[in-house]
Amino acid sequence: MEVNKFGGASIRDSSGVKNLLSILKTKKKEKLFIVVSAMGKTTNNFEKVVQNYFDNQKDLDYSLKFIYDYHYQIINELFENSRHKIFEDLKLIFKAIKDFLMKNKSPNFSFVYDQVVSNGELISSKIIYEYLNENGILINWIDAREIIKTDSKHRGAKVKWDETNQKISEKIDLKMVNITQGFIASDDNNFTTTLGREGSDYSAAIIAYGLNAKSLTIWKDVPGVLNADPKLFENPVLLKDISYGETIELAFYGASVIHPKTLQPLQKKEIPLYVKPFLNPNSQGTKITRGVDINPKVPCYIVKKNLFLLRLSSLDFSFIVEENISEIFKELHQNKIKVDLTQNSAISMYLCIEDKYSKLDNLISKLKAKFKVKCIENIELYTIRHFDKNSIKKILGNYDLILQQRTNEVLKLVIKQA
Repeated sequence: MEVNKFGGASIRDSSGVKNLLSILKTKKKEKLFIVVSAMGKTTNNFEKVVQNYFDNQKDLDYSLKFIYDYHYQIINELFENSRHKIFEDLKLIFKAIKDFLMKNKSPNFSFVYDQVVSNGELISSKIIYEYLNENGILINWIDAREIIKTDSKHRGAKVKWDETNQKISEKIDLKMVNITQGFIASDDNNFTTTLGREGSDYSAAIIAYGLNAKSLTIWKDVPGVLNADPKLFENPVLLKDISYGETIELAFYGASVIHPKTLQPLQKKEIPLYVKPFLNPNSQGTKITRGVDINPKVPCYIVKKNLFLLRLSSLDFSFIVEENISEIFKELHQNKIKVDLTQNSAISMYLCIEDKYSKLDNLISKLKAKFKVKCIENIELYTIRHFDKNSIKKILGNYDLILQQRTNEVLKLVIKQA
């Protein structure tokens, strides 16, 4: 079985869906599993719907209509028959969303988020399923919530592997092409959960693991795994070969091409991962497997922006010791604050953090009870793996360096624009 995952950029319009069909026609249909993301920026747009539901009800209907019109245009270009069932399916999905928002009693933002935002993947998989079926590919549509089971932690659920593997073996027909959704799953009560932002790659890896797949190919809008984000760096270099371990390191530091969890199930069964450009399917792309050196070996840059740097110091000039550090990280955990870098001296501690859930003010309030707290906003963190002198100069030209950390392989620079 060969698993293929198509990202949102690759299916953002009708031409992208047609391109997906042309890629599939080059493959053996009886050994093919397809995982799709939401189309284009649909996830972002559904996030606006959830935000409007809680904070701006007057714009709620408009934000839903915007998403409906976007998908209607795509299916109108794909299907000549205006009476095709996909038009009615689209209406029913949006009716169900509106009914949920009208009847929902839960004040839990993350719960509502998962029930609403998950519809992006359901819509895209329905459209692609109907289009492939219309064009002669015998295909089976699978609801990912029936095969990937998780706990009930919304917006970042943990997979229940034994149950998931059993569901995959029970519900997937290996004699035909199968299509399902990335990103989404369900808990024991069959409420929709999601695997975290950019979790569609992870979904594909979970399914590849459960199927003992020959390979997983992720189709992206980039040539493969690059040594830097092309939006931030000129002339990035394609990494033709890279190991699981190296890729996990890059993902851990924040490289956006591969989801941090994606490599773990693949590595356990040594399933190779290919990252290829959907607009040039015959190109080499990147192959990720066990025991290979990075090729070519060049500095790799990972950038995180809009971070905060906290400087904590003791109120009485006493040492920052294990007890203090334990208290600090307890507060970080309780406020769901992600830490990207820590550095401490005898009487102070620096934390470079992300405030994904807007809990920073509460965290600072708690910490001020025991520490002096200074917060610097709009911090950028540059991580350079396999750094050299030239790569350091390339970064520091236009910034003020606040602090740095280095090992033999990795250099971290906490900087702020001058």
